[in-house]
Amino acid sequence: MNKNVGGIDRIARIVIGLVLIVLAATHVIPPWGWLGVIPLLTAAIGWCPAYTLFGFNSCKAR
Repeated sequence: MNKNVGGIDRIARIVIGLVLIVLAATHVIPPWGWLGVIPLLTAAIGWCPAYTLFGFNSCKAR
């Protein structure tokens, strides 16, 4: 499994994931906000299955 998520993309995924989780935990948005775990996981491992599907790569190093 090659990495396909780059640095800025990772930061954006972490921020979006945390915002969704916090908003869901504080009941500002419905429970679907817990899906914020997905961008956090893809940022942590550096690989996104959707990117692989569409042939996209934001990672400079191969």
